[in-house]
Amino acid sequence: MAGFYGGSSAPDMPPRMPIPAPGSDVPLGTEDAAVTSEAAREDAMTLQFPLPEQRVVESAAGRAAVQTVTGETGPTGRPMPVLPDPRPVTEHGNARVISMCNQKGGVGKTTTTINLGAALAEYGRKVLLVDFDPQGSLSVGLGLNPHEMDSTVYNLLMDPEATLDEVVVPSGVPGMDLLPSNIDLSAAEVQLVHEVAREQTLQRVLAPAIEKYDVILIDCQPSLGLLTVNALTASDGVIVPLECEYFALRGVALLKATIDKVKQRLNPGLEVDGVLGTMYDGRTLHGREVLERLVQAWGDQVFHTVIRRTVKFSDSTVAGEPITSYASGSSGAEAYRQLAKEVAARCLDV
Repeated sequence: MAGFYGGSSAPDMPPRMPIPAPGSDVPLGTEDAAVTSEAAREDAMTLQFPLPEQRVVESAAGRAAVQTVTGETGPTGRPMPVLPDPRPVTEHGNARVISMCNQKGGVGKTTTTINLGAALAEYGRKVLLVDFDPQGSLSVGLGLNPHEMDSTVYNLLMDPEATLDEVVVPSGVPGMDLLPSNIDLSAAEVQLVHEVAREQTLQRVLAPAIEKYDVILIDCQPSLGLLTVNALTASDGVIVPLECEYFALRGVALLKATIDKVKQRLNPGLEVDGVLGTMYDGRTLHGREVLERLVQAWGDQVFHTVIRRTVKFSDSTVAGEPITSYASGSSGAEAYRQLAKEVAARCLDV
């Protein structure tokens, strides 16, 4: 008979079998119960302390890699992988060019470019950041005054006599350089319209940097115009930072269509290296739902690493330095170091 609260009454419950203490004799007729209890204890220990397992995943370049995962579920709803530190580099060169691209503004492109670059530099990679946004936010975020620059990426694009070494400046982070930008770059989009092979202009000017750096990160402007097409044409891969908000999610389909067109017509080797959830707040149902929808749409292309909201990002921007040096022990700095490991595992060390 059911109890008052919907449970079973005492006559319906099975008798509880005593579990023999270690070293004691098992009473006759209870061997099966003892074995079952011991198996249950082992299952419980397995659930409480899950052992790492291995699964085969496919990298952005289509190569299979074995990835060790734990039973711990990450913010994306998938088991978190155990990521090794990026392997040491003895010689620099053969850079992978990665664009940070999303036509929606304010999703974390510039923040990710600065802090991912700084984290990769901490792991010994030689990094070049390219500010390809006329707003010059990347340059400002590293402490430069855009109105005091003698040469920028605009000069490199439009002046055949300009050289890369003349325009590149140190970023203040060891192992990381900057190709700066300012409002002058907005004129390039108009002037390039009449150029032959205008979509390959950035690819041509970045060619000398390929053999000097390990990674080149391009901070794109929030549009899908000619400058962004130039960046995608020059790139080996694309990272899509995406704010965990509904409006940011809606525009990703248009971005994916643009990437596919560039791949078909201009750059067959272009790959989506990953989609990065940014400004995530796990306390809100909306943020969790957007991240879940993102994983449903993009699958394993979504990075396991998720960048959560923290005021330290704004503070580090005002200070003109990456969060990895401004607040080295903060959760934001650790998240970008984790992202650097994941990027290296996906497309740098394969």
